[in-house]
Amino acid sequence: MRIVHVDSARGWRGGQNQVFLAARGMAERGHAVTVVCEDEQPLARRCREAGVTVVPTRFTGDLSPFAIASLAGLFRLRGPEAVQLHDPHAVSAGVIAARLAGSRARLVATRRVDFALKGPLSRAKYRGCARVVAVSDAIRRVLIAGGLDHERLRLVHEGVPDRAARPGGRETLAALGVPADARVVGNVAAMVDHKDQATLLEAFATVAGRDPRAHLVLLGDGPLRAALVARAAQADLAGRVTFAGFRDDLDALFPAFDVFCLSSHMEGLGTSLLDAMCFGRPIVGTAAGGIPEAVVDGVNGRVVPVREPAALAAALVEVLASPDLAARFGAAGRRRFEEHFTDARMVDASLAVLEGA
Repeated sequence: MRIVHVDSARGWRGGQNQVFLAARGMAERGHAVTVVCEDEQPLARRCREAGVTVVPTRFTGDLSPFAIASLAGLFRLRGPEAVQLHDPHAVSAGVIAARLAGSRARLVATRRVDFALKGPLSRAKYRGCARVVAVSDAIRRVLIAGGLDHERLRLVHEGVPDRAARPGGRETLAALGVPADARVVGNVAAMVDHKDQATLLEAFATVAGRDPRAHLVLLGDGPLRAALVARAAQADLAGRVTFAGFRDDLDALFPAFDVFCLSSHMEGLGTSLLDAMCFGRPIVGTAAGGIPEAVVDGVNGRVVPVREPAALAAALVEVLASPDLAARFGAAGRRRFEEHFTDARMVDASLAVLEGA
């Protein structure tokens, strides 16, 4: 098939990695793949490095004239058979452009967040697509509650590559100031409200009081970083919390975590959970959105209510205190990853939807 992927985001987060993995995987399976995205951004660079065709455009919001015109021209020129629209701005531009171009391409929207749809215009643009892919069942339920026909929806869990751990994680942590004998709680997430590292910091203050070797490592960046650093200082956690920023060596750092924690109060699925499972890490997560679809309480980790620091702290203390439990959770997570959450499964399932499923 001739397939076009459209993504409007700047920067690099889990969603952009999913677009890249889908485009690369479909190209490797012999399809003619084009990615339309912002130029001079990580997604464009990584696609080009992988040999995937990139058509740069500019997005300026939900109704972006330049993006709409660019897409309409592309649809007329290349006549794609399927178009996957990976975020709300991409859906708006893609639906309008297809109509302007008279395109007969099969439009498939992807919804990665568990936020409610915002009114009739939001519903209308998703109804303009032949199918809407929800990356978790939690998102599928939100879309149904928002007025979308369940027959239009398809569930395709996100996936990440199955790969071996890279060495040197503990050495890197030591260079960041983490003690060599620390029990490391890792968090990898953008520093934005719905990831709720504030609750994690509150919980970790309790954990630190109970386990003198516990150390929290926060990887990622975002608008709330300064506020989180200040909160950690107010909680008297100096020397017990490391803000490591955005890193490109996660395949070494994930295996160095004794436990991975995702504290979100809203979450579509959370691909960092899948990375943790790939590397056999035990997980403590909240019951937000699709997290319980990846983490089964008592099987590959603990799942606690959102915004309850006492419950989060108790679960972290439990896992850190029991190496046998942590090993059991990690092994079960690895098996669950292999069965449900590889990028190969995601690509195959996405192709089935693009082909008409």
